[in-house]
Amino acid sequence: MSLYDDTVLVLKNHEDLGELRQVYLDHLAAHPDGMWKACTDGHITASALVIDAERGRVLLTLHRKLRMWLQMGGHCEPGDDTLSAAALREGTEESGIAGLSLLPGGPVRLDRHHTPCAWHLDVQYAALAPAGAVEAISDESLDLRWFAYDEVAGVADESVVRLVEATRVRF
Repeated sequence: MSLYDDTVLVLKNHEDLGELRQVYLDHLAAHPDGMWKACTDGHITASALVIDAERGRVLLTLHRKLRMWLQMGGHCEPGDDTLSAAALREGTEESGIAGLSLLPGGPVRLDRHHTPCAWHLDVQYAALAPAGAVEAISDESLDLRWFAYDEVAGVADESVVRLVEATRVRF
């Protein structure tokens, strides 16, 4: 199964993702290249909110280009077999934490936002950090920092706040 087919299946099987789900499916139906950064009309991205449930906190990255505190995430790559694998890869690369595991149940939410390269149709997962996890800043980040759940609204935009809330409900 291709990454495109896996993504369509994930979206079709998660009706709880809201009205954007159909927008994403329509986009993919109209754009066979809609998984890739080269699709200038917009493309699917995968992200992972890294959580330390034991300490009630999330790890956010100060994105180098956007200069915003965000969850880990980014573009799908040809080596990604599944959308969840893309989210886990992004989470691991950008957090520097080995041994992340995605929260069961599939994506937590969807978020569509414009970036300098195109519209991102982000499929957002949550990833549990292993006990004693130590983060490491990647080239894509200016900083990494753990924030208590209730601190996120003071540093991040509404999209990240909604992701944290949805993750807490799921968890």
